[in-house]
Amino acid sequence: MNKALDETLSMEVAQNIKSKARQPFDNAYRALLVTDQANYVQGFLAIGGKPYQPIEHGWLELADTSGEDSLIKIIDPSLPHLNKKTQELWYFAAQSFTRKQLKAIIEESQEDYPEDDPLPVYGDAPYEYYGNVMLGGGEYLAAYQAAQAKCQELRESLA
Repeated sequence: MNKALDETLSMEVAQNIKSKARQPFDNAYRALLVTDQANYVQGFLAIGGKPYQPIEHGWLELADTSGEDSLIKIIDPSLPHLNKKTQELWYFAAQSFTRKQLKAIIEESQEDYPEDDPLPVYGDAPYEYYGNVMLGGGEYLAAYQAAQAKCQELRESLA
């Protein structure tokens, strides 16, 4: 299944929700609330440029069945704040939630831990640790390692 960043739709959604810098998870959640049939996705972003390190990120994915091939559109409501061209961005998904699933997770989190931000979602404990990067399960580790490999490839291509 191919995935492609839809720059036009990303910018429209970002403007519609009044996307904010440095809030990718909140931007993705608010975008999910106004985008039908999309899934909220958490994972990592590899960017063609310094610091060549994976960035934990959130975005939406939307199935586009209008063509012959199945294509997943990536909608990134934080795109205006990244200051990069679409060909300089690589997305590595760790987990995905429907609107209904994410709303339930957020409601439960706010009830159980009202002082904590419910996003990003890390899944069930126990978490696997990898360095001091963040919490997450095996899917997070796999996505992080794939993004890290892409960052390494980008760094080496410039050397």
